[in-house]
Amino acid sequence: MKAALDALYDAFNVPDSAVDPVQIVRRYPRPDDREVVAFLAAGLAFGRVGSVMASAEAACLALGSSPAAYVRGFDPAMPGGQFGRFVHRWTRGVDLAGVVWTLRRLLEAAGSLEQAFVEGLTPGDRDVGAALEAFSARARGIDLGPVYGRTPERPGAHYFFSRPSTGSACKRLNLFLRWMARRDRVDPGGWTRLPPRLLVVPLDTHTIRVGRCLRLTRRATAGWRMAAEITEALRAYDPDDPVRYDFALCHLSMMGGCGFGTRRGSAQCPLRAYCRPRKRR
Repeated sequence: MKAALDALYDAFNVPDSAVDPVQIVRRYPRPDDREVVAFLAAGLAFGRVGSVMASAEAACLALGSSPAAYVRGFDPAMPGGQFGRFVHRWTRGVDLAGVVWTLRRLLEAAGSLEQAFVEGLTPGDRDVGAALEAFSARARGIDLGPVYGRTPERPGAHYFFSRPSTGSACKRLNLFLRWMARRDRVDPGGWTRLPPRLLVVPLDTHTIRVGRCLRLTRRATAGWRMAAEITEALRAYDPDDPVRYDFALCHLSMMGGCGFGTRRGSAQCPLRAYCRPRKRR
């Protein structure tokens, strides 16, 4: 199957092979701007792709031509500091302001988001799970009073900082890490201290579908364990960069290549020779 996966990767390893918010991230040549834009774009990557693209564009427009400088000088009380009428699904402008405020405090303490994240890495880590846990816990510990006034019990900004310990697959954070730690014609990179071998697939509906068809996972429940299991299976094909197949597998399903559970079947799927989906009860 490695030859088929590599061929699929090559087919999708083109800058505009599919509509994806990473296209917005690639516009920023400076690593400090790119990591800020990547974090927000990945954090908004839930819902229909058209809506995700529109919301990411709106957030970037508010940040201006120098997103990192905007975040470092961000004050929730300044004009536009609550991001006006911004809405993306259940995320409101004040929630986005809470995320930007959190990023400002992380940048003040660590100098970059890369540094804030890699501080949680330890020798011998099998994946980014422990570092993600530490990063999100640190972010959630930041006082959001300047943004919300009286901080709600469950501030919307915390939705951007999920944790493996809760069972979450941390899809959007893993997507952010993929964009920043990998570099090819799709992922722009920018970080140098997070080895791609530690990345975990950004688990979503499409990755789950293909993962089950290819028997990359036998788990029934989506979450961190399923994401880690699919990643572990992909390490057999590329131990140094298992997540390089993620973009192709995800968009193969999004574009209708995987016909599992549909009337058309998998006649058009380039991986159909290796497809062994379990029958649903």
